[in-house]
Amino acid sequence: MKLSQEALNNKNMWEEAGFALPQYDREAVAAKTKEAPAWIHFGAGNIFRAFTANLQQTLLNAGKADTGIIVAEGFDYEIIEKMYRPNDNLSVLVTLKSDGTIEKTVVGSIVESVIVDSSNAAEWARLKEIFTAPTLQMVSFTITEKGYNLFAADGSYFPPVKADFENGPKAPVSYIGKLTALVYERYLAGRLPLALVSMDNCSHNGTRLHDAVIAYAKAWSEHGLVPKEFLAYAEDPACISFPWSMIDKITPRPDDSVKEMLKKDGFDDVEAIVTSKNTYVAAFVNSEEPQYLVIENAFPNGRPNLDEAGVIFADKETVDKVEKMKVCTCLNPLHTALAVYGCLLDYTLIADEMKDPELKKLVEIIGYQEGLPVVVDPGIINPREFIDEVLQVRIPNPFMPDTPQRIATDTSQKLGIRFGETIKAYAASDTLDVKDLKLIPLVLAGWCRYLLAVDDNGNAFAPSSDPLLESSMACVKDIKLGEKGDFHEALQPILSNAAIFGVDLYQAGLGETVEALFAELAAGPGAVRATLKKYTA
Repeated sequence: MKLSQEALNNKNMWEEAGFALPQYDREAVAAKTKEAPAWIHFGAGNIFRAFTANLQQTLLNAGKADTGIIVAEGFDYEIIEKMYRPNDNLSVLVTLKSDGTIEKTVVGSIVESVIVDSSNAAEWARLKEIFTAPTLQMVSFTITEKGYNLFAADGSYFPPVKADFENGPKAPVSYIGKLTALVYERYLAGRLPLALVSMDNCSHNGTRLHDAVIAYAKAWSEHGLVPKEFLAYAEDPACISFPWSMIDKITPRPDDSVKEMLKKDGFDDVEAIVTSKNTYVAAFVNSEEPQYLVIENAFPNGRPNLDEAGVIFADKETVDKVEKMKVCTCLNPLHTALAVYGCLLDYTLIADEMKDPELKKLVEIIGYQEGLPVVVDPGIINPREFIDEVLQVRIPNPFMPDTPQRIATDTSQKLGIRFGETIKAYAASDTLDVKDLKLIPLVLAGWCRYLLAVDDNGNAFAPSSDPLLESSMACVKDIKLGEKGDFHEALQPILSNAAIFGVDLYQAGLGETVEALFAELAAGPGAVRATLKKYTA
């Protein structure tokens, strides 16, 4: 079976092979979308195909929507040219269940694909049509966190950004420059309202998008390239809104076992196409089953009815609380703990770590006993139930080919938000004592032990990339495994660094505790395992 609209006409073949098919007339939906578009999405990658596109399919299947999604790609045009259009904008969603089975769905809600290239007259003209349609309610984004960054490492604007600032909206080349130019077209069409909704997995994503778009609007206004009223329009939330959102769903690159399952069911389009920008795309995408999307309820041109497909709309404060619940307590700290100790104990799959009694106990105590008492409760998602799902369903899922080595990337940039916020909450509490924390300090000590780049068997390993890796490793470079002594001089520059931990650990009352735990972990081969057994007993 090859993925195309024509192939889907043989419904019996697909359904007998276990594929769920679209339950609506795609041709009619496409025609309605072209006539009255409501939703365009920027970023044609896997999270969009596996999550948001399937939300709209749910509504279409139920007869609760009559338009589909237009997808736009502004970075790697070959994704559209080599995967979307040859497959008639269809894709297969493979849901990887924790019991080792898969669920196969043909997603047809994406009814048009567009290349965001201002030098391509036909594509750019179509984008202008879409952005000037009065019916357009939402532009959503999964362009990754770096998609909103306008600055090079030295603090200067990237050359394409600087050029667009100076040249105006006529032929922009930078990603946000192209977006802002299309928003300008909507302004010219009568100051039409619109919601620009970042769905990228980064803190306060709506603000990041807002700041990037407004930077262009200001530059163009200051250079006299657009009327000053355009800046006022872009800054007015009654005209253009930038809602915050929290998204949570893992969409890993498929491993061979998934491909073999699909081949066995007769689906032939399993091999990835690699673009010239090294993007891996295929006719199918796979993901875990759990998913969460919470969006700030700020839609000046009417809100899409995605709540009927499971999306939660809330105020900005609640979205912020959901994000903090996930990042500071219920998911990310547990992943980081498993990453650090997984590297030290030579694991190569996060799911396998949950079969390890000490590691399983480590994350359970961090989540339930140390984190939960200070969790930011958003009121719309139960934190304890969220942790239950993370530890019992999500992390143990054998289909999740996430490695501790990948998650250990940039750990120095993660510890402050993932553990520092809990430490601060204990310090500020009238009823809790920061010195009662045992396993969070053990994770921090574990990271210091990780910096020795020697596993628990005494074998060297290559630490994952991290902007502070070199400087941090330099502090402990003279410490040898099995060496006894006072490690304060070596560890003090690390543990006192509030930029890493969110607090000076000595001032927080945990510095000496982490030093002592580090000494136990570094006592010799096997000391990591022995220390884990001691503190998780």
